[in-house]
Amino acid sequence: MLRLFRLLSHLPLGLLQGMGAALGLLVYAASATYRRRLRAHLRLAGYDPRRLAWRAAAHAGRMVGELPAVWFARGSKAPVHRVRVSGKEHVDALRAQGRGVLYLTPHLGCFDVSAQIAAQWGPITVLYRPPRKAALQPLALASRQRHNLATAPANLAGVRQLLRALRAGQAVGLLPDQAPAAGDGVWADFFGRPAYTMTLPARLVQLGNAGIILASALRLPAGRGYTLTLEPLTEALDADPQRAATQINQAMERLIRRCPEQYLWGYNRYKRPAGAPPAPSTAQEAAR
Repeated sequence: MLRLFRLLSHLPLGLLQGMGAALGLLVYAASATYRRRLRAHLRLAGYDPRRLAWRAAAHAGRMVGELPAVWFARGSKAPVHRVRVSGKEHVDALRAQGRGVLYLTPHLGCFDVSAQIAAQWGPITVLYRPPRKAALQPLALASRQRHNLATAPANLAGVRQLLRALRAGQAVGLLPDQAPAAGDGVWADFFGRPAYTMTLPARLVQLGNAGIILASALRLPAGRGYTLTLEPLTEALDADPQRAATQINQAMERLIRRCPEQYLWGYNRYKRPAGAPPAPSTAQEAAR
């Protein structure tokens, strides 16, 4: 698999994204389970699946198709050299204050590019959840072996690693719309439905002397690259974990609504992790 990805990385980005789009549409047409979930999540967010579902499925495929280039292309062919950045002054302001930078981005566009750009400005550590299949681990590790880019496992040791980085004035990257393990989250509304949401961002801000930067790297048409938009979270996070998680979810919703077709709607965002308490609506229905 690693050899295949390295070979594919020599192809033009637009071609890889086009092949990925075809794969995404094929999966959408073939998998009833995936199709139902994607359409249900679109409806929940107030979108008409008849207008957006196929486009979202194509972009989900583009996300997979572009990975060989994003992870392994080097030199002038690397997609990182085709990123238009807006808002870097917000990052510079936090660094000038001696504070760490906590980048938060949803499963929107090409989030790997965000970390690669941030690594050009200084060390960044990203929270990393190893793939379940052992055969994919060498691929996942090799893809993130870059200058100034470190990974932290999604466990207690990894959280300590993130805190050390922030306290040293470095950067950390998280995908806060990723469902955490039981005990590491709370139920908070996400597009109007309770979703088990990580409390880690609020803890890192409180303990790591960090400021939050919202990041979104959106694809440009025809393989022309990406636009990376950086902006601060304008409101201070609440001390209450549940309310802070809701604030984070609302910020992610705002980013997603700017380009909903590039969000990963097929992700099982509303799953209940093993050992987690029931979602509020489930608990209330059971009590009746």
